[in-house]
Amino acid sequence: MKKQDAATIYSLLKKQYPDARDSPAMLSKGSAFEVLILTILSAQTTDRAVLLVRKPLFSAYPTPSALAKAKPEDVETIIHSLGFYHAKAKHIITASQTLLSEFGGKVPKTMEGLLKIPGVGRKTANIVLYHALGRNEGIAVDTHVRRLAQRIGFSDTDNVSVIEQDLMAAFPQDHWGDLTDVLIAHGRTCCTAKKPRCDICPISQYCRYLRTSGKTVKPAAGNG
Repeated sequence: MKKQDAATIYSLLKKQYPDARDSPAMLSKGSAFEVLILTILSAQTTDRAVLLVRKPLFSAYPTPSALAKAKPEDVETIIHSLGFYHAKAKHIITASQTLLSEFGGKVPKTMEGLLKIPGVGRKTANIVLYHALGRNEGIAVDTHVRRLAQRIGFSDTDNVSVIEQDLMAAFPQDHWGDLTDVLIAHGRTCCTAKKPRCDICPISQYCRYLRTSGKTVKPAAGNG
């Protein structure tokens, strides 16, 4: 895809979802420690489900030191509703222990440092870096971003690492964090997994999915 078209898509989505960064009343609010733990817990569940355990979890374990000393069974009781609670309890306890042993109880401010924490991959690290620490070092590729990158035509692969590199090449660095947010917003409200709403999509005329699907729709308002 031409960078000019990519820039136009970004501009249209930013206009469509002006509050995308804040819309997840979500996991990306709070201290870097809270964002880190909640993002680890969000694997294979919904943000809404994770938000329900936020208050009881951090009321019991407000700091890395407190969570590092927690008994797994006590943490499991709090996060049981999220599924995979044995593994997730282990991940967040071990992550807290690593923060203490390797980083003086502070969340590291680099990709390299974050990737040393058990349970943290590039997606989680990018979310923490951007939303909690204000750093644009990459693009968080979740299920929505992966789906839209392929549909729109930003990438030709299902490999999340390659998708991230393709997106980073298509957009300037100062757009990376917000790009994740607007793509997630678009994936949740319009370009859904089961039934993309091409008829109301503000970027339909730039989208590979529509172009190759045989669908015919009138351009949405603001779409040329």
